[in-house]
Amino acid sequence: MINIEENKNLKPLNTFGIAASARYFCSISSVDELIELQQSVIYKTHKRLLLGGGSNVLFCKDFDGLVVQCNLKGIHLVRESDEHVTIQVASGEVWHHLVMHCVKNNWGGIENLSLIPGSTGAAPIQNIGAYGVEVKDVIDTVQCIDLLSGDEHVFSNQQCKFGYRESVFKHEWKEKFFISSVTLTLTKKNHRINTQYGAIADTLRQMNVSIPTIQAVSDAVISIRRSKLPDPSVIGNAGSFFKNPSIMLDHYQSLQKNNPTIPNYPSVNQEVKVPAGWLIEQCGWKGKKFGEVGVHAQQALVLVNYGNAKGEEIFSLACSIIESVKEKFGIILTPEVNIIA
Repeated sequence: MINIEENKNLKPLNTFGIAASARYFCSISSVDELIELQQSVIYKTHKRLLLGGGSNVLFCKDFDGLVVQCNLKGIHLVRESDEHVTIQVASGEVWHHLVMHCVKNNWGGIENLSLIPGSTGAAPIQNIGAYGVEVKDVIDTVQCIDLLSGDEHVFSNQQCKFGYRESVFKHEWKEKFFISSVTLTLTKKNHRINTQYGAIADTLRQMNVSIPTIQAVSDAVISIRRSKLPDPSVIGNAGSFFKNPSIMLDHYQSLQKNNPTIPNYPSVNQEVKVPAGWLIEQCGWKGKKFGEVGVHAQQALVLVNYGNAKGEEIFSLACSIIESVKEKFGIILTPEVNIIA
């Protein structure tokens, strides 16, 4: 039997630690509970917000509708061969717990995505990625429930239209489907070890690892992330607030004349990807604090709530950063975070 609460406090349910409330709130633990919820008058007559781990959302005001929290659990073996294993993961599973489960079983493919906050169901929406790996690289299918009809759908990797921090779930299908589970295909041996991005190779050397395993790569990524990113349980944040922008090659070359050290990563279609953190740091924002909000001292991509900040204050800071980067570099930053305003 589902339980719909009223005036639910959302502060402990978002990693920014923003004080906000939901007019109605329901946590569901199965597809059957979602189907039951869909029959309720509250569901049918109010706007809805799907909430996972709350690690990619900024509440700028109370939500005058129904917040549906996904709490589906379970990791199930679908099939395996000598080389690969395919697992179906319920959308409410904590992403990092899933990564640790896979690393423990020596299943390769997502070790570079260690310590990314949030739920498994949110991973394909955002096409989460880090250190040269994106979740689209291992997704087989995404299982969904139509939020209007209750019908079940299974979408292939190609149908999800994955891009850089993008998927069809963020655009054409936004608020149309509830992701119930994700199916991943991982390697059991001959793992494709990726140590080329960030400080992984240097960290492995410091760890005296000459032949890296997926466990060693995971350990290195965790070490790097903990050294650069604040723990949300200590300082409210949603991880990287902005995407790394891609610009045309001639734009990059023009900027390079006055900024010879400007870093870049390969992109597509004659474009160059520039680290948003570097752009923000060059504009003087890194480590700045304004009352209860600020830009983290170790990673300029991370906006933080130092105590009792309001969502509007963080959003205002983000807008100021966007404007200054646009003015200095002619580049418009785009937030990764889902802003509820």
